[in-house]
Amino acid sequence: MFAGRFEYAIDDKSRVSIPAKFREALSAHHDMRLIFTNLDGCIVGYPFQEWVNIEEKISNRGSMKKEERLFLRYFFSGASECAIDRLGRVLLPQALKTDAHIIKNVVIIGMGKKIEIWAKEKWEELVKQATSDPDQVASIVSELGL
Repeated sequence: MFAGRFEYAIDDKSRVSIPAKFREALSAHHDMRLIFTNLDGCIVGYPFQEWVNIEEKISNRGSMKKEERLFLRYFFSGASECAIDRLGRVLLPQALKTDAHIIKNVVIIGMGKKIEIWAKEKWEELVKQATSDPDQVASIVSELGL
């Protein structure tokens, strides 16, 4: 569903454009809402129906370990429903921006069923880490069958 990498700047009102390619994918499902929360040091955006599926999956799990409950408190506490406006922008909640260290420049990436919004500086660090060991990259590519 979502793939690619796009760089944007957040405007003075904390809005950022959602890539047109991603808006097209959302409109194909007739729902232009995203649920944003924190995960892995970035802001993660789930299409509304995907978020409903996540909630359902978690509620059906039954008992959970203490660590899982602790994580879910953090995960769900950040959840904010954000509609995409007529210009293709969403308002990023301040608390999520703060947790993800986002100030102005962001990189928006597609990750299959979700999107991620990274502070540009953090994204650049992540890319360096992910590509620093060519042998490890080759091993991962092989394990994933890519």
